[in-house]
Amino acid sequence: MQLAVWTYEGPPHVGAMRVATAMRGVHYLLHAPQGDTYADLLFTMIERRSARPPVTYTTFQARDLGKDTASLFQNAARDAVERFQPQALLVGASCTAELIQDDPAGLAANMKLPCPVIPLELPSYQRKENWGAAETFYQIVRHLADTSVRPAPREGRRPCVNLLGPAALGFRHRDDVREIRRILDLLGIDVHLVAPLGASPEDIRTIGAADFNIVLYPEIGDEAARWLDKTFAQPAIRTVPIGVGATRAFINEVAALAGVDPALALDDPSSRMPWWSRSVDSTYLTGKRVFIFGDATHAVAAARIAHEELGFTVCGLGCYNREFARDIRIAAKEYGVEPLITDDHLTVEEAIAAAAPELVLGTQMERHIAKRLGVPCAVISSPVHVQDFPARFSPQMGFEGANVIFDTWVHPLVMGLEEHLLTMFRDDFEFSDAAGPSHLHGHSKPEPVLAPAGDIVMTAEAAPAAEGDLGWTAEAERELRKIPFFVRGKAKRNTEKYAGEMGLAAITLETLYDAKAHYAR
Repeated sequence: MQLAVWTYEGPPHVGAMRVATAMRGVHYLLHAPQGDTYADLLFTMIERRSARPPVTYTTFQARDLGKDTASLFQNAARDAVERFQPQALLVGASCTAELIQDDPAGLAANMKLPCPVIPLELPSYQRKENWGAAETFYQIVRHLADTSVRPAPREGRRPCVNLLGPAALGFRHRDDVREIRRILDLLGIDVHLVAPLGASPEDIRTIGAADFNIVLYPEIGDEAARWLDKTFAQPAIRTVPIGVGATRAFINEVAALAGVDPALALDDPSSRMPWWSRSVDSTYLTGKRVFIFGDATHAVAAARIAHEELGFTVCGLGCYNREFARDIRIAAKEYGVEPLITDDHLTVEEAIAAAAPELVLGTQMERHIAKRLGVPCAVISSPVHVQDFPARFSPQMGFEGANVIFDTWVHPLVMGLEEHLLTMFRDDFEFSDAAGPSHLHGHSKPEPVLAPAGDIVMTAEAAPAAEGDLGWTAEAERELRKIPFFVRGKAKRNTEKYAGEMGLAAITLETLYDAKAHYAR
């Protein structure tokens, strides 16, 4: 465990909360000290849920450690069952409570409570949030699924599937489920259940009635899917339909397994991304350097979309969940970059600065990093903040999700060009910062006086950081400002490197042009 001011994942009991909060009729009894109840805010403030998560805390204090904290847990269990009357009770301990070794699972099992009790052994100092969510969902399925339930004969009915993985606090999970349901309906396939999001213990009991499973989010649903395959012989679709290409592959794979015609879903007229990405307005995006970091599922999907569907150049790729590091390494090898597997945001910031991308795709933290570096950014993965739980329909999966992705990724670059134009004309007598609004006649301010063209000036943007670096003439600096801000840093570094190699004392306008020609060869 590492002390940090920010982390990509919480402890595993937060993952358990995400599963419990997503479901109906489930309650989570968490043995935790006072102060560990902060998790409520994740759901009510960030995800903006209308109800508090179904979690009861024992909330022991320091003075309770000299007493019987086990009885405190048992009293809390009885009160929670009596008050909330859950269909199933999850019991576990937070990272702090784990140290006092009260064994919540054993205590709850001996209480003979009137509902199924599902013990959670979540090692807080070895594992993290996504693993905790996956383990919790697996334990729920393993304890509640009726192994005698099997699919009905296929004659006279439509195929039916389970959608596995969507949970509370998931990045666009609610909207992804809606889009995938629409695609499956076009294929003539029914959804037996979505779990954990919206499922009840009774729903989980009948999970074996589906013909096969679709794992939308492997970080949460894959472990349970493997158990279902072993126990019920239910095959699983693991193609994640993020992007046009992946959505088409997903439709074909689902249709083949269900024995239906994929044509209706493949011919969806709502798919606009392929044409828009090839249109004249988008050709200036070709070859843009993009750095991608997030959970492995979204990061790998984003790299594939960036490379194959938008024509970007992937200059960095990584994830924070080490359980899926292999997927990232395979993808990074395909794009010729070094994989970045870390949960240290400072390491990620160093990698982004070194790669000098023109667009960053990442989490909430990468948004902050990109802002500090002056690079456009779009969020593609949790952890996210409140603005990434929009009230509107905004999926990432399916053809509509591809449309949303196009808008989300391209608009920061488009706005970057708009900002570049404003910057480029900053010194114009009509558009400079010192000039008044052009439509208010008689209120313009005088044009600012610029330094003579031959003078060497040092600004915050162009000033050298190390001893021996070169100064820029005012004329060269004005020309540097005309370069789009998202590549200006690279142009500046290349020019200074060229000037140093040429042994020049200062960078003039001619030096800037010569450096451009040199690196364009």
